[in-house]
Amino acid sequence: MKVELFVPCFIDQLFPDTAFSTIKLLEKVGCQVIYNPAQTCCGQPAFNAGFWDDAKAVGSKFLEDFSDQHFIVSPSASCTGMVKNYYNDLFTNTAVHNKCRSIQSHIHELSDFLVNVMEQDYFGAELEGKAVYHDSCAALRECKIKAEPRKLLEKVHGLELMELPDSSTCCGFGGTFAVKFDAISTAMAQQKVDQAMALDADYIISTDASCLLHLQSYIDKQNLPIKTVHLADVLAGGWGNI
Repeated sequence: MKVELFVPCFIDQLFPDTAFSTIKLLEKVGCQVIYNPAQTCCGQPAFNAGFWDDAKAVGSKFLEDFSDQHFIVSPSASCTGMVKNYYNDLFTNTAVHNKCRSIQSHIHELSDFLVNVMEQDYFGAELEGKAVYHDSCAALRECKIKAEPRKLLEKVHGLELMELPDSSTCCGFGGTFAVKFDAISTAMAQQKVDQAMALDADYIISTDASCLLHLQSYIDKQNLPIKTVHLADVLAGGWGNI
């Protein structure tokens, strides 16, 4: 199966290893990964800030850079959710309406693709310690992903997965929200990290690099003994059991 890889801005610029982990996982389940180096952003930052004309221009390039012939997989529920849901506001009843709808039906967040399309949940991954899974707002509310990441993490050797008491609560990032309302944003990050620390967790795992960046920044500033890890990096680590 040929699969097109969409690498979000956060991962491209700050966490490139997560992109390589994604490729490793897709190849492990038998996919031929296609990467178009001309790809850029999905348009979400401009869209959320209210600059819809700019978002449409960026989104139009996205529709040109990807085909509607293959599955498109991304290690980001946030960017996947943007394409799946909000491209309706930008491209309904336009010249690219049909291609947009086709791409929307083909794009998947990584855990959703692995579990629901490829029907794979075991990779022989290893990670020693205790972890909590953070449901990003985009994964939970826009992509309807909840069970899939947990199903994958439950099969990781050495990892004890625990549930946060308020797992559906936002971490406080929210894009420009973290800039415009930094005090509230920081307090929300503190709440999320404090809950994980109360469970003696070693790791906070999520599908979204933006959430992890926000939480790790708070952790680093407070010098706390806990670490954030992207789901793809967990699943691609410590192979040796299969």
